Amino acid sequence: MKRLYLGLAITFVILIAAAGVGWGFVWNYATQDTVPEEVVVGGIPIGGMPIDEAIGLLDDYERSLLNRAITIKANTAAGDSKQWSVGELGYKAEFKGVKEALHKLREGRVWDRAEYRYRFPKSYSLSQSWERDTFDAAVRKQWGWVENNEPKDATRTITDEDEVRYVPHVDGYRIQLEPLSAKVDEWVWIGEQELGKPVERTFTDELPVTAIHPKITLAALKEEGIERKIVEFATDFKTSAEGRAHNVTITAEMLNDTHLAPGDVFDYDKLITATEKVHTYREAPVILNGKLVPGIGGGICQVSSTLYNAVLRAGLEIVERRNHSIPVAYLPLGQDATYSGGSINFRFKNTTGKHLIIRTEVKDRKLTIKLFGTMDESLRYGVESVTLNTLSPKIVETVNASLPTGKQVVVDNGKQGYVVDTFRILYKDGKEASRERISHDTYRAQPTIIERGPQQGESSPAPTPTPNDSVVEDGV
Repeated sequence: MKRLYLGLAITFVILIAAAGVGWGFVWNYATQDTVPEEVVVGGIPIGGMPIDEAIGLLDDYERSLLNRAITIKANTAAGDSKQWSVGELGYKAEFKGVKEALHKLREGRVWDRAEYRYRFPKSYSLSQSWERDTFDAAVRKQWGWVENNEPKDATRTITDEDEVRYVPHVDGYRIQLEPLSAKVDEWVWIGEQELGKPVERTFTDELPVTAIHPKITLAALKEEGIERKIVEFATDFKTSAEGRAHNVTITAEMLNDTHLAPGDVFDYDKLITATEKVHTYREAPVILNGKLVPGIGGGICQVSSTLYNAVLRAGLEIVERRNHSIPVAYLPLGQDATYSGGSINFRFKNTTGKHLIIRTEVKDRKLTIKLFGTMDESLRYGVESVTLNTLSPKIVETVNASLPTGKQVVVDNGKQGYVVDTFRILYKDGKEASRERISHDTYRAQPTIIERGPQQGESSPAPTPTPNDSVVEDGV
């Protein structure tokens, strides 16, 4: 019996000892201040590390991600640079739940702590978020002013002193954020394969600014070739009446600043048509059947003739031109260009290979036409007219019943006609290089008109000759 009690006592003591040992093991396991073994957080192995050290390591890693810097260097258009941390731009990185879980290893009853430690997750991930719009807004806030300037065309002016001046164009600028934001996106996110490794601390790139050129750049404008005044020619109309002076002036105003591209053909008829839409031509002498008679638009041929002389001296190709039927007072024979709406026109082609600008000036009853463009400075053109033949006027007699028999009266003194060749002469370095005949013109002789009394037995006067030309020159 004593042996039975003794055995029971020994067994009890053994059980008590075993329980104490087991409890001690549980207590030691539960109260460890380390991270359970084999725990990896976002690629960082923290298993076995002291809890505070592990938490500090994770905090440091999160801070290292948030403190990464984005540096944008502006180009010469903006002239500065700016740096932000990704945290300032809305990036967030957090090992969600792991720190709370590590702190919980220290909380609660021993048995619960032991069970919690035993079941502690072996892996935690890194949670990231990135607000790309915040980055875009920050860039635009810093450099939005770059986009405030609009592109401006280059300009060309011709001064009153005939100087050609250019004002350069102004470029506009636009920030091209899409490619930059895409690069930042690729850099800012930490991929799984990068977790736990040292991170790149700084992203550096240039602000992508694109120049927006205007439609007309300085280079393009200069390429047109309006370099200087290449020729000018003037005629005066000091003796003209007000109607004719008005017609010359308004036609010259419409001609002013005409711009011809290479190969363009200038059409005088189109100029007159355009002038009629804006202005009203007045009554002034026009030419009909070799005589000056009242009409509308007299004087417009002085503009075409003055332009013709400028064009000749610029070496341009004459497409269509005809002389007046009678000589004009303001130009030598062979150097005029008449016009008659619908039947006679004046046209020339811009053969300079560059652009051409026509400028006009009317001052003190003097018309000056200037051509601006490109012309070799060693070249000059002259014009020379030669009278080949003089045409004598015919005598035309008509019967005037009011005159006595045998009486004659000269009603209109006739005028001589002329046959004229005109040459354009090219001078190079002051010496004649070539000569070409550009026109062969005939100015008709005007008959002498004599009226006489009817002869004895003459029953009725002879009919007056019918005009043989109904074209109105120098009018509309």
